[in-house]
Amino acid sequence: MSGSFMAVAQQLHRKLGGILAAPVLRSEDEPLESVRAARDIQSGAEALMAAAVRQAREGGRTWQEIGDVLGVSRQAAFQKYGKVIDPRTGEIMNTTPLPEAIELARAVIDDHAHGRWADIAARFDDTMRAGLTEEGLAEAWAYLAGMAGAYESHGDTEAVRAGDFTITNTPLRFEAGDFVARITFRDDRSIAGLYILNPEVAGLVDGPAAD
Repeated sequence: MSGSFMAVAQQLHRKLGGILAAPVLRSEDEPLESVRAARDIQSGAEALMAAAVRQAREGGRTWQEIGDVLGVSRQAAFQKYGKVIDPRTGEIMNTTPLPEAIELARAVIDDHAHGRWADIAARFDDTMRAGLTEEGLAEAWAYLAGMAGAYESHGDTEAVRAGDFTITNTPLRFEAGDFVARITFRDDRSIAGLYILNPEVAGLVDGPAAD
């Protein structure tokens, strides 16, 4: 095993030992301390997973094999644990999604649900603004209502970074059908892509584009 993997594993083992021994060592109930310790263990487990993936890659394992073990696609495994090199500079790329992306995506969905087309269009970048009007947004939402009835709710939003963009995927539930809202944001928070997709199509990660 690699040294980094063993170091992370030993550190996690010490933390886990500490939390298991806490009921014996403490004379009074300290539930918040247990929460903090559990949080540290959760962070340590993620660091251990990242080290294990690095070790597997160094051992010649493919992203497909790693994804199979994790129960995700090879692309999802790579996006979470891979080292992305920018072909333009040769340097490691930023893989952290825009921090506000989930809140921004939910705001756009809420604007759709309440017919605030102007508010959505105001978030568009120049390319989107040239290709999609407020009327186009309203027509697309009406088309969905014609196929699947009234909008009911949304699920949890996932966000990933792809190059210079953050892509969000949010499940949408209508009366008689389910869709996925895929919204692409630039780092300046403007919208660079907006799609409403069937769930099976939403398994793909697309670059920024207008719908």
